[in-house]
Amino acid sequence: MRNRNLSIGLTAAALVALTVVGTATRAAAQTQTVLFSFNQSNPGDGLSPHGTLTLDAAGNLYGTTTYGGVNGFGTVYELTPSAGGGWTEKVLHSFSETGVDGIVPESGVILDASGNLYGTTSGGSPYGCGTVFKLKPAPHGGWIEEILYSFTGCTLDGAGPQGSLIFDAVGNLYGTTSLCGAHNYGSVFELTPTAGGGWAERTLHSFNDNGTDGYDLRAGSLALDAAGNLYGTTFGGGTYGYGTVFELKHNPAGGWSEQILHSFNDNGTDGYNHYLPNGVVLDASGNLYGTTDAGGTSDFYGVVFELSRNAAGGWGEKILHNFTDNGTDGLNPSGGLIWGASGKLYGITEDGGAYYIGTVFEMTPTPTGGWAESVPYTFNGNGTNSFFPNGGLALDSSGNLYGTTNGGGAYDSGTVFEITP
Repeated sequence: MRNRNLSIGLTAAALVALTVVGTATRAAAQTQTVLFSFNQSNPGDGLSPHGTLTLDAAGNLYGTTTYGGVNGFGTVYELTPSAGGGWTEKVLHSFSETGVDGIVPESGVILDASGNLYGTTSGGSPYGCGTVFKLKPAPHGGWIEEILYSFTGCTLDGAGPQGSLIFDAVGNLYGTTSLCGAHNYGSVFELTPTAGGGWAERTLHSFNDNGTDGYDLRAGSLALDAAGNLYGTTFGGGTYGYGTVFELKHNPAGGWSEQILHSFNDNGTDGYNHYLPNGVVLDASGNLYGTTDAGGTSDFYGVVFELSRNAAGGWGEKILHNFTDNGTDGLNPSGGLIWGASGKLYGITEDGGAYYIGTVFEMTPTPTGGWAESVPYTFNGNGTNSFFPNGGLALDSSGNLYGTTNGGGAYDSGTVFEITP
């Protein structure tokens, strides 16, 4: 058997085959193109790309690297398609340990309607506890960084934000911290624009190791429904100690209340998080879909799951796919899921496939009400290709998928890749 450590240095019964297809099948072959190879020998270039990429309306890609840049503490970069083919990279910001700036971003950036970028750093700031930052295009070229909030640390605030931010309909930002909060197990926070042009931070929930609550969000990101409720996953905690899916409900009178929707369990069928929580996505009916990087019938390799409301007002879990070490299927999904055309779901695995260095997988709804998994692309280590994908995928209007890898490329320092149908 293989798992991530060897290759890279919801309570549910077994489902019948007519309901869910649980084995990997081959999809139509797709082509990978390396759009950019990071180069640790090139001064100023980023290293260790991480987090999900963001596309703007013109087709430019934005992302972050955890390390590298002029100061070695990470970058925000842009990839622009060239008229004659190919892509051009530009570093928009190099983080620096100045006592004000953040350092070591561990998630991607998001865009607002004006083209500004927003993200988090897990360290830096006057308190060393991380930041929320904004990058704004300058009138005559370049980008200007603004620190919207500096986390202050334990007992007072959260620390170490690692997940991506999300906007609500009125422009408030939401995110998570992996550390501190009232109980020192992380928090969910909100940033609200103020009349004077600044931002006010509020802790919505502090996680607690109390036997029911989840804790340790690490890089877990949030999802938002139409009613303004927040959903996410944790690495630890819950009834069995293997993590949770939680909801933070926005109360009309003010305040937020948490509900644990599912506690993961290492029981031979359920998934659980061995390394990182991957978050969830919602469908139009309010059902939640996500992955765990461990658990399932193969124990070590993870699952795709669905949570849906039941008649009694609770939530029931269904395992849609168990990842299997069969030489074709991927192992250890990472970075969560995204929606594609025709109700399909796409994700990546960090391990598995024909070469045991990762896959892109696809989940397709079947006429009988189940789901079929297929592997449209397997990464390979042929000297120039990408391998060991991380973070999540981004999808353009033509059905092309974009992501990042820790390995491969021309300099073996990681890549930005495109998968073309």
